[in-house]
Amino acid sequence: MSQSSAVPRPAIEHLGDFRVGWRMVRITGIAVVVGCVSALVAWLLLNLIGLVTNLVFYQRWDTALVAPGATDHNPLLVLAAPICGGLVVGLMARYGSEKIRGHGMPEAIEAILIGGSKVKPRVAILKPISAAITIGTGGPFGAEGPIIMTGGAFGSIGAQFLKLTADERKTLLVAGAAGGMAATFNAPLASVLLAVELLLFEWRPRSFVPVAVSVCAATIVRGYVIGTAPVFPVPHALGDIDIAVYGGAIVIGLLGGGLAVIATQLVYLAEDGFKRLPIHWMWWPAIGGAIIGIGGLIEPRALGVGYDVIQSLLDGSASMSLILGILIVKTLIWSLSLGSGTSGGVLAPVFMIGGSLGALVGHVLPGVSPGFWALVALAAVVGGVMRSPFTGVIFSLELTHEWGALLPLLLAATLAHGLSALVLKRSVLTEKIARRGYHLTREYDVDPLEVLFVHEALKLDLVSFESGTPAGEAASTFVAEQRQVRNEQHRQRLYPVVDAQDRLVGVVTRRDMLNVALSGDGKDAPVDELAITDPAVCFPDETLRTVAYRMADLGVSRMPVVDRDDPRRLVGLITLVDLLAGRLRDLREERALERVLHVREFFPTAPWRTRVRSERVPGEDE
Repeated sequence: MSQSSAVPRPAIEHLGDFRVGWRMVRITGIAVVVGCVSALVAWLLLNLIGLVTNLVFYQRWDTALVAPGATDHNPLLVLAAPICGGLVVGLMARYGSEKIRGHGMPEAIEAILIGGSKVKPRVAILKPISAAITIGTGGPFGAEGPIIMTGGAFGSIGAQFLKLTADERKTLLVAGAAGGMAATFNAPLASVLLAVELLLFEWRPRSFVPVAVSVCAATIVRGYVIGTAPVFPVPHALGDIDIAVYGGAIVIGLLGGGLAVIATQLVYLAEDGFKRLPIHWMWWPAIGGAIIGIGGLIEPRALGVGYDVIQSLLDGSASMSLILGILIVKTLIWSLSLGSGTSGGVLAPVFMIGGSLGALVGHVLPGVSPGFWALVALAAVVGGVMRSPFTGVIFSLELTHEWGALLPLLLAATLAHGLSALVLKRSVLTEKIARRGYHLTREYDVDPLEVLFVHEALKLDLVSFESGTPAGEAASTFVAEQRQVRNEQHRQRLYPVVDAQDRLVGVVTRRDMLNVALSGDGKDAPVDELAITDPAVCFPDETLRTVAYRMADLGVSRMPVVDRDDPRRLVGLITLVDLLAGRLRDLREERALERVLHVREFFPTAPWRTRVRSERVPGEDE
């Protein structure tokens, strides 16, 4: 029997733009606690960095953040401190946990994508300590990477004590990471964007709502323990922004993208160089520390987190020697020492490098206000290095509260991001993951299987058998029908069994029919005895993505399609090949070149469309 009637377009009231369950409320409640804890963790880490810095460089007990190079020190101390710090971190990584190596964000991404969002408790303890030692002994890194990993670790550990799914653990891990970021920089919106652009790998309320609430909680707690003022206040009023300023933003964007490419390549050239060394990786951070120490002798203010330097770049008070020293020395010691596998973050060094680029180029660009071009370049280099332009723009605005600079920042960060994406396959964050044999994509688009319905792809012409038909007779029909189909891929492999009213009784597989046709056993028995009487089914108003998930879950590759209101009324059949129709449509939209409109369609009576045509009448003299 064949069915070929058209399927009417069904109602889709059961579908929504977002799929959210009440478990989101529970996860959001847990995320509030995670956000508060991550804020306290960020506060403790900042104090620990300050304590180590004061002990090592100033021989005093104080937790205030201070720059290692704020005053002159014994050159031997400047050289030896980062080496000793690297040695301690190497020992902690070797005998504690190797997960403390690196700048935190790739490790968090790896835990999310590969590790089921499970972070070991020892990482939550060792990561902040190792980061405090690295940065406190002069490492040119930021605290944000370790805070992301530490906050995420606490969120993951709390989730592991509860009965949650891997996706819910991911949400709480990211809630802790983003909460720590917000508490460090007083930048809640940028922290949420960072979570969306780099960590969540989805845009869904089930994860966005808990993460955003966690960030809000962390920022509120931060206000009580650290304060609410901008991290880098800009004392100068923003000048007029005219068309020349946007031209300068284009220049800064392209230069920032180029610098981002150079810095990223330097990091992994250094990592490749360290891998060639004939010594254990435990010693690499100490060698990286030697590089830091040499850089510190050349430009002492390149050491440490460098918040004071960022401030001077953004308020326009940095000298030319400091600008050049930071641009060259900071870029080199950050990228080369980061390749050694030591513990430290990316954002603060990128802020310094970008700010110094803008401060340098700003001398030949139109004047706006002191530090303006440093701010624009800061956003551009963040957008290029991290491939997160929105995060770079909003971070820059929240750090300084210079909201009037939004458009130049967006222009520069977008161009830097575009240039980096054109030149490099991966960012500084994802290259490390790729080198471990994993691949991830950060491109977001609508799944074509989510916008196509079953009724648009199902097979209407199919072979089915009436209940009670002898198996031998059905098998002979089956063999005859299959001989008519040359393409093996499109041969029917599942056959509905229906009653006299064409209502579904069950399904019989191609394999079972072949057994009857070849062996002859049971050929007189009704085909019903071969049938699966409770088959997996789908409905015409379901999306192809829903059916694909159901097939994967049940381990089947084809299903009968039945009416939702009458589940025994057979509508058609859908297979994996049919599901690929959605992918094929996506490919066509991506590859097919076509000209949809033509100019002449808008000017049907234009003079150039009139042609004078002379026709000769047959038989007429020439």
